[in-house]
Amino acid sequence: MTTRRGLLLLALLAALQPHAYARGVTPYLPLNLDPEVEREVERVLILGGKPVMTRPIPAAVVLDALPKACEVDAVLCGRVRRALKQYMQDTAVEFTSVAGAITNGAKTVMPNQLGETAQSPFQVAGAAYIQPSAYALVNVGGVAYQGRERATGSLISLGFDWAQLDLGFRDHWWSPMTDSAMLISTEAPTMPSVTVSNYDPLTRLGLQYQVFAARMSYSDKIELTNGNLTRGYPKFAGLHLGIEPGNSGWSLAANRIIVFGGGAAGGQSISGILRAFFNATQCQSTGCGTTAIIGKQEASVTSRFIFPGRVPFSVYFEFAGNDTAGGNRLLFSKTDLSAGLHFPRVGPFDITYEFSEWQPSWYVHHHSAVQTGYGDGITNYLLSIGHWFGDQRVFGDAVGGQSNMLRVGWEPRLGGLLEARFRSLTNDSFYSASAYRHENMGSLTYSYPWKDYVLGTEIDYGRDVFGAHYTRLTGFLRYGDALHSDVDSVEESGDVPRPDRAEIFVDAGVVANRVLSDITSCHTITPSCQTITPRVESGTSYGAHVAVGARRAVSEHQDVGVAVEADDIQGLSLVGARILDYRYRFTGPLALSLFGGAARYANATPAYGFYLGGGLQWRDLMPHWDLGIDYRYAAKLDRLRVLPGEPQGGYRPDAYYDVSMGTLYVSRKF
Repeated sequence: MTTRRGLLLLALLAALQPHAYARGVTPYLPLNLDPEVEREVERVLILGGKPVMTRPIPAAVVLDALPKACEVDAVLCGRVRRALKQYMQDTAVEFTSVAGAITNGAKTVMPNQLGETAQSPFQVAGAAYIQPSAYALVNVGGVAYQGRERATGSLISLGFDWAQLDLGFRDHWWSPMTDSAMLISTEAPTMPSVTVSNYDPLTRLGLQYQVFAARMSYSDKIELTNGNLTRGYPKFAGLHLGIEPGNSGWSLAANRIIVFGGGAAGGQSISGILRAFFNATQCQSTGCGTTAIIGKQEASVTSRFIFPGRVPFSVYFEFAGNDTAGGNRLLFSKTDLSAGLHFPRVGPFDITYEFSEWQPSWYVHHHSAVQTGYGDGITNYLLSIGHWFGDQRVFGDAVGGQSNMLRVGWEPRLGGLLEARFRSLTNDSFYSASAYRHENMGSLTYSYPWKDYVLGTEIDYGRDVFGAHYTRLTGFLRYGDALHSDVDSVEESGDVPRPDRAEIFVDAGVVANRVLSDITSCHTITPSCQTITPRVESGTSYGAHVAVGARRAVSEHQDVGVAVEADDIQGLSLVGARILDYRYRFTGPLALSLFGGAARYANATPAYGFYLGGGLQWRDLMPHWDLGIDYRYAAKLDRLRVLPGEPQGGYRPDAYYDVSMGTLYVSRKF
């Protein structure tokens, strides 16, 4: 049966691929190892209208984005074209990097550097490939720093643009965020894996997929369902499905990962794993049989939107959960909400800001009667597989918190690139007994092109969550230059006007709202509920509503966009991130909108969950002014009852809030 399903899937993918003759495999660009190239590529993809949702980025995707990007910034386009030359041959060295450092202070794990600490005195990395056929490629790569060497980038690739098979040490990064990824990132050393994906979107919806299975590092703390320990290599697998409708500059994706097996905890069947994968609520609460005993599951919804024009920018979100909410397998609890804003071209500058806030329990998982536990956490070599905050805490302390990142790049007239980056992290005290400090990490890097190389220096300084300081002064030499431009690309950057029906808007109005609170979920007497706590519904309240967003036309009548809105709900703030904001413009002045996203309700501790809604707009009631009415519903906004004096009990420590909102507003378009 499994073989038949596999053949059916391959046949379906073959039918979906739109080209009479499929292209072959593509090499990947380095990920967090060649910063100058990666920065320029990210900027080109925004200017080319290509929303990036996963990394490493296939070289073919960048080549496809160049023609449109060249119309906007010919100089930047020339740099990237030059950097990609080594990816367009039968055999070539992709990049090499050698760095030496003088260090002092704490042994802090540096974010997204495959486990390298601030006290490593060196790093050596590189990759090369040979492509004997359009449909086969052998890549040899590696990374070494103090205490570890890893064959990162060593893999064999076979297949086509609609189904590329990668076998080896291939990185995975499932988030539009550039500084963090909740499910899987480059925080830990690369795992050996098998991956199948497409780099050329399928159908008019732009369907993209990626599925992989990897082997984690050896652990002797694997917990069986009876509490006994076993040892072995746990497995880590995931599925990414996304859409990117043609020329919309917008993408939406769903991701799920699963951790299972290892030693005597193995024995799962493929059908059992799939059953656990698609019915997480049952398999993690009452169980799905011995062939479907798994450990941990995590999921996320991600989105990215590109706004074109004279000052283009990209807005992106990640909403992730590592548990289900209220027994509903489609809702998240124990969540994270991340958001980012990237301006690739503001004169000689580029600016990126990213924010994350997470609830407790991430990357820590112990056994239950129907689940395998992992005493080493969701780690590889005891390093977080996801967001870098997992390595900035007492090991095993599943504390909630918040992180911020600001990055500014500047190209001075003397040449080269000067880049400043600042990170901050707070582990919230009401989630943990540990006396954490606010963490601050800063770096300043200068890179300068020299022949086919980049010379540079970087200084890092910071204070970790335990109050210890570190300093690091690094010098580096890299081959694989993205700071020189092609000799043919000497023209100045173009001043591209904003396309028709691309607009930024600001809304203001009033919101009528009601809140249904379910504090302990104890509605009947059970062993875990000795006291009944009824749901409580508030009366109708009125408050202020504001929003800011952007949208662009994707057809004669249809728009897509994103927005952030804030409301006064019963005296508390509710902030919503519209991951999807769709609008249909009728022939007359009316327009219908449908939207969905994630909401943060500022209760005693922050509550998070999905929200959705719809509404009507009367467009151009006055020039540049619209009048609108919306209905929104936020379902099971979840928080933990961890504060002194809060009601306890219930089958889980969560409190839930359902919020209904009706909004009347005016919208000013720019």
